[in-house]
Amino acid sequence: MDAPASLPLSLPAIAWLAGAIGAVFGFAAQRSNFCTMGAIADIFIMEDWTRLRMWALSIAVAIIGTTGLQVVGLIDVHNTIYTGTRVPWLSHIVGGTLFGIGMTLASGCGAKTLVRLGSGNLKSLVVFAFLGLSAYMSLRGLFGSWRVAWLDPIAIQLGTAQDIPTLLAARFQLDSRSAWLACSSVAAGSLGLFALSRREMWRPAALLGSLAIGGCIVAGWYLSGQLAWLAEDPDTLQAAFLATNSGRMESLSFVAPYAYSLDLLMLWSDTSRIVTIGIASSTGVIVGSLLSAIQTRSFRIESFRDAPDLARHLVGAVLMGFGGVTALGCTIGQGLSGLSTLSLGSALTVLAIFGGASLSIKIQLRNA
Repeated sequence: MDAPASLPLSLPAIAWLAGAIGAVFGFAAQRSNFCTMGAIADIFIMEDWTRLRMWALSIAVAIIGTTGLQVVGLIDVHNTIYTGTRVPWLSHIVGGTLFGIGMTLASGCGAKTLVRLGSGNLKSLVVFAFLGLSAYMSLRGLFGSWRVAWLDPIAIQLGTAQDIPTLLAARFQLDSRSAWLACSSVAAGSLGLFALSRREMWRPAALLGSLAIGGCIVAGWYLSGQLAWLAEDPDTLQAAFLATNSGRMESLSFVAPYAYSLDLLMLWSDTSRIVTIGIASSTGVIVGSLLSAIQTRSFRIESFRDAPDLARHLVGAVLMGFGGVTALGCTIGQGLSGLSTLSLGSALTVLAIFGGASLSIKIQLRNA
């Protein structure tokens, strides 16, 4: 990756820009009713594929933008958590499946929880707290010890990075640029054709919302991989990605940032804690959703119907926290940010999420 022409932005500037990206995401998601869990449910309940087409178009936009940044040297996707040479396939499958089940019980994924919270849904506040607690326990606590002992060691070691362009380039002796352009053209073209093949996708809310959400993923990569990239940290004498919790290049994801948000709130006086890209973008989603809800007069306070409703949301939140950390992401972290890098692990996680959600929805419909 080419070095930036100037020093990276300050930490406050990075946080504000991340918050702005999150706000655009939240505004677009609230206005267009973008929701991965809802997209799957729509297929089973109403045989309506519109929201899944929205999701596909967002991925297509994210792939095109990420590939553009990659081929011109502004970012390097191999600096992310999604493209390593080690594929922990069992973690992807188990984590993705549990996340998919959890989001059907909690009325939406991590991103949708933030959007609903901004719209006045108090159920989402409870989900936020328990998802964040579960995620924290999966990163550093009890759940994390189970994950490290039983799931993460089961993996496939590849000879190259796990993104499909790199794998194909190594297999067929292609140059990296050609491989990236070819793979992204096929992937984005197929997804875009599927998304735009129906007239309902050309409605302004669906079309513009999908384009904006995909664009937010690209903006996140540029912010983290270029504007927040330090070629040589004076303390470590190594390259560093500022304001990230993982120490790697990051875009939008909404599971681990829940945990880090709770950690920051509880240890606010600890000067070593900072507002990272993940924390700021999560906060921005709430703000963007709130602005949209106020503008459309759709803001309203909503709470649990009864105790069983509360129990379902609590169980769903815990499953999403553990599943999202174990699978290295959620419907946005793996489903948009991860897939934009054309990662095999991301594709496996998304399939597992869809499988878990589909199974859970079928069971709920059968018992209804």
